[in-house]
Amino acid sequence: MNTIRTRLFNSKLESLSNGTMEVNKLGRIVTEQKGSYRVMTQTEELLCKISGKLRFETVSREDLPAVGDWVQISEEGIIIEKVFPRTSKFSRKKAGQEAEEQIIAANIDTIFILSSLNDELNISRIERYLLLCWESGANPVVILTKADTCMDAVEKRKEVEGNLHGVKVLTISSITKEGIEELSPFLEMGKTVALVGSSGVGKSTLTNLLIDADVQKTKEIRETDDKGRHTTTHRELFLLENGASIIDTPGMREIQLWQGQEGLSTQFNDIEELALSCRFNDCSHNEEPGCRIKEAILADELDHNRLSQYQKLQKEIAYTERRGNKRLESLERKKWKNIGKQRKLK
Repeated sequence: MNTIRTRLFNSKLESLSNGTMEVNKLGRIVTEQKGSYRVMTQTEELLCKISGKLRFETVSREDLPAVGDWVQISEEGIIIEKVFPRTSKFSRKKAGQEAEEQIIAANIDTIFILSSLNDELNISRIERYLLLCWESGANPVVILTKADTCMDAVEKRKEVEGNLHGVKVLTISSITKEGIEELSPFLEMGKTVALVGSSGVGKSTLTNLLIDADVQKTKEIRETDDKGRHTTTHRELFLLENGASIIDTPGMREIQLWQGQEGLSTQFNDIEELALSCRFNDCSHNEEPGCRIKEAILADELDHNRLSQYQKLQKEIAYTERRGNKRLESLERKKWKNIGKQRKLK
């Protein structure tokens, strides 16, 4: 493992700097809890806090370290001095009324969206995850878990594939190991995969299987309603023996969209292409004449429920973006106000 970690850190250092930074100052965020960060280095794991300068320059939560971030740490190994630019980030709107971003994982190549093959299988919920995935810069893969408990797993997989229009869908069982080998191409040296999904879908069980160790606690889903119990309480990065990384995340009760217009266009490309043929550019697809989408629904070319889901998500994204813009304006004013106070004190 030490040899693999050395190769991994040296490779990352080459891509991040011009050779002026020492590898022992490079770290990657493993967990974040109550303002402290556990940071993986080439040789060990350290408990760090962010520098006062980094905190002062922070405008929004996006500027602070998140699990998966590559960071520069101090010589003493206790202070995070800099967060390197991210190649990707998976975010959602933080729970509550305020329009604030919550970064779930950073610098990820693939996002495994896990959904259990039981009564909780919900295509609309998977679509919400996909919108966040398309915005993240990472590639989504839908993983249907617990295939050993489902009599019609093949049919359900085909149903999901038919609704997701080209997204890769895999069926696995962590008990029988069915389908596990299909995950290998996404878990190569230097690659990072984040696991997302509701509680009880098998994220921690899959993490334990891939790492070949019981690093995450697991619990059975409740038999009364097929709903999962929370087992993972925080986001955490694990390094595999081959140099790949897995980020396990807590189950999400709410999938509130932070951004998503680009993801919406990707996920519902069929609807947006049809809309280009409507007679009016501002067609609302209700009562207007010459509406190509209405024609497609009447001809069974388009499911009305899919259009309803698209319009619902479209309104939610527009509302969140308006709230987010107001918040950013407020934070920017606060930042410059603080800078003004600091100048007066000098």
